[in-house]
Amino acid sequence: MAGRRLNLLRPFRMKKEDPGAAPSQHPEKMEQLHPLQEDPDRDRTQEQDRAHGRFRRAAQTFLKFVGIRRKRTTTSPTEVMVQPDPSPTELKADPDVTTALTDGTGNCDVSSTVHTTKSAPALTDDTTDTESPSIDHTAISDIVLSDEPTNSDAALPDLAVEADAAMTEGTADTDLMPTESVNDAPTPDIFEENGVSSPKQVPAFIRNMHQRLTANATPEEKLLAEFLRVTEAHPADVVVTLLHCAPSCDRAAAIMWKTIASSEMTVEKVLPKLLCVMEDWPLHSTSTSDGDKRDVFALAATRVIWEILQMLQCPEPLTEYSPRLLVDLLFQIFISTEQMPEEIDALWRECQEQHSLPTNSKSFVVLTVKALLCRLECEDVVVSMERKRGWDTLLNSDTHHYAVGLLAREMRRASSPLYHRIALSLLGLLIREKPGWELPAVAFLVEVLDCPDMTEWSDSFLEILSRRLWSECTEMRRLVLRGLVVLSKDPVMADGMRSLTQSLMDVLWDTDGELVRMALSVFINQVQDRDILISTPTTLQLAEVLQPLFGNDNIHVQLLSIQLFRKVMDLGVDEGKQALKTHVVYSLLPLFFHWHNENQHVAEASREALLGVAWFLKRSDLVKLLKTKQSWRFGECLLEKDKRRVAKYLCQALPYLESPQELVREAALRFIGVAGRFLKGQKVDLQIVIDVIEGMTHDSAAVKSLALQTQKILRAVQRPESSPGSSSLKISSRMCRIGRLLCGAAAGSQQRTDPGKPV
Repeated sequence: MAGRRLNLLRPFRMKKEDPGAAPSQHPEKMEQLHPLQEDPDRDRTQEQDRAHGRFRRAAQTFLKFVGIRRKRTTTSPTEVMVQPDPSPTELKADPDVTTALTDGTGNCDVSSTVHTTKSAPALTDDTTDTESPSIDHTAISDIVLSDEPTNSDAALPDLAVEADAAMTEGTADTDLMPTESVNDAPTPDIFEENGVSSPKQVPAFIRNMHQRLTANATPEEKLLAEFLRVTEAHPADVVVTLLHCAPSCDRAAAIMWKTIASSEMTVEKVLPKLLCVMEDWPLHSTSTSDGDKRDVFALAATRVIWEILQMLQCPEPLTEYSPRLLVDLLFQIFISTEQMPEEIDALWRECQEQHSLPTNSKSFVVLTVKALLCRLECEDVVVSMERKRGWDTLLNSDTHHYAVGLLAREMRRASSPLYHRIALSLLGLLIREKPGWELPAVAFLVEVLDCPDMTEWSDSFLEILSRRLWSECTEMRRLVLRGLVVLSKDPVMADGMRSLTQSLMDVLWDTDGELVRMALSVFINQVQDRDILISTPTTLQLAEVLQPLFGNDNIHVQLLSIQLFRKVMDLGVDEGKQALKTHVVYSLLPLFFHWHNENQHVAEASREALLGVAWFLKRSDLVKLLKTKQSWRFGECLLEKDKRRVAKYLCQALPYLESPQELVREAALRFIGVAGRFLKGQKVDLQIVIDVIEGMTHDSAAVKSLALQTQKILRAVQRPESSPGSSSLKISSRMCRIGRLLCGAAAGSQQRTDPGKPV
C-alpha cells in the first residue's frame, strides 16, 4: 500500500528532485517532470500534451483517495458547529496552480446531520500550469488507501476536526470511514502524520467534536475512534478541555466520556487526570496546551466518574486507582458538608435539571461511592453500611469520621483487600500532612492497625500518631490514643513508644476519663509480661499522678491506675526505690478505702496493691492482716507504728467522707475515730474534722449513727485535762473503750457487707 501511495505522489516529487527545472510560468518545460522520454526527436507540442495527460491522470488518481478541500469562509444558516477560520498559510501553492485546483475541488457542505466532501473532477485540458501543488502545509488525517476501484466523483465522509488558525498551519482533514469499529484505533504513525499532529491542536479538536456531537443526534463511529486515539495520546488536555466545555456533563459530553469508558486502556490513562481535579476542592487550577488557564470544578470530575462507572463492565481498569478514587470521594463528602461555594451550587443545580440527580451534591457523591464499591465487587460492604445507617452518618460533618471508621471495619470484616490499599493511600496523605481530612483518615487507619498485613508500616503509623497526640481536637486525640493502644501491644514497638512517655504522662492529668483510660492502657501494655525496668524519674512521676486516679469516677481508670501502680513498684530500678518510698507510704490509705469499694474488681485490685505496698515497705504486720483480710484492724495497725503521720493520714481520709459509696464513707469515719486518739492537744485540727462530720446530716441512718460516735471521740480528745493524774488516765481509758467499741462496730459491719471478712 505504501509503495502504491509513493507512486501516486511521484509526479509531484519529480519537480523538486530536478535542480534544473524551469519556473512554473514556462509550460514548455513540463516534460522534465517525467524522466522517461521515449522519443527525444518529437516536436515540442506533442511532448507537452503527453506530459499534461500524465499529470492529469496522476492527479485524478491521487484525488480519488484524498479529498483536498479548501476551508469555507462562510457558514450556511443551517450549520450548527462553528468552524475556525482558516489560517493565512493554509493550502500554499502557486497562484495559477491554486486556481486550477480550486476549479476541481468540491466544497464541503456541512449540515446538522450530513458531512461529505466531493472529490475533485479531472483536471481540464486547458490547465496551463505545470507546477505541482505544494502539500507541505496541508495536514490530511486518516488517509485510507484501498485496493478497490474508486470513483473519482464518489462522496467520501468528511468529519475532520479543524484546528484553530493560531494553533496550526494546515487543513486538519479527517476522512472517517463509517464501517470502522470504535476499538480499531489507528496506528501511532498515522496519528502523528495526520489529524492532530501537535498537542496544541488537542483542545480545538475536543471543542470542535463536542460542538458537532451537540448538533448531531447520532455520533459517527469513525469520529469516536479518532477521539479515543487523541485521548490516549493526550489524556490531560482531553480531560481538562472537556470539563471546560461541559462541566455539567451534557449529552454530547456524556457520549464522549462513555466512549472513553468503552476502552480499558483509555480509562487507565484518564483516571489519574480526573483524580488530580477531584483532589482540589472546589476548583482545580490548570492549563491546557493551547493556553486556556480557566479553573476546573472538582465536582465536575466526580460527575464524570459516575458516567464512567455506569459503563464499565469489569473492575480491572479501576484496580490501580480505586483506593485513591475512594479516598477522594470520601474527602469530597466531608469537605462539601463544611463549605459549598455559590458556583458549586449553581453547577449542581444545572446538573440536577439536566439529569434528574439528587438535590444534594453530597448525596450524589455517596451514590458514586456505592457504585464504585459495587464495581469493585464489595456489595456486602454497601449492604452492611446501609443496614447500620453508615451512609447517612457519612453526610454529617460531625459524624463523618465515625462513618469512615465503620467503612474500614466493614471492609475488614468482608476480607476485602481494598482496605489495605486504602490505608496505604491514607498513610501517604497523612505523611504529606494534607489538611482538611486528617480526622477521617486517622479514623480509618485506627481500625486496621492490628491487621497482620499492616505491621510492616507500624513505624510510620507511630510517627503520624505521635505528631497529633496534642491536637486541639479532642476527637483526634481520642483516635490517636486508640491507635497507640494497638501499637503498644507489639513488643517490637517498645523502643519507639518510650519517646512518648512524657506526653502520655501529661494525658493522665486530663479531665477526660476516656483519654486517661487509653493512656493508662498504653503504659500497662508496655510493661505487661516484659522485664522492662522503669527509670527513676518516670517511676516518681507515675507514682504521683496515679494516686488521684484511684478514686476516679471511671471504673476502668480506677482498675488500670491501681494495676499500673503495682507495676511501678515492681519494675522501678533499685536506685530509685528509696525516693519512691514516700509516694508508696501515702498510697496506703487510699488503697485501704478502695478495698471497701462496691465494685468487686476494684476492691480486689486494691487489696492486692495494698499487699504489694506492705511488702515494699517491709510491714510484715500489715502483710499478715491483708493475707487474712482483716480490714477492720488495718487502720489501728497502721497508726500504731506510724504515729508521726497521723495528721497527714487524717487529711487524706476527709475527702472520702463525701464518697458516693456508703461503705467507703463508713470506712473513712471509723479510721478518723481511731486516728483521733493520736491527736491530743491539737484542738484546732480536731475541730475542723468535727465540723466536717457534722455536715453529714442527710446520710443513711447507719452512717449518721457512726458519725455521732466519731464526733464524741473527737470531742473527748479536745477536752483539757483537769489534773495531771487521774483525769488523763480516765480520758485515755475512755478513748480506748470508744476505740474498742468502734472497732467492734466496724467488725460487725464488715461481717455483714465486707467481701474481705473471712468466714
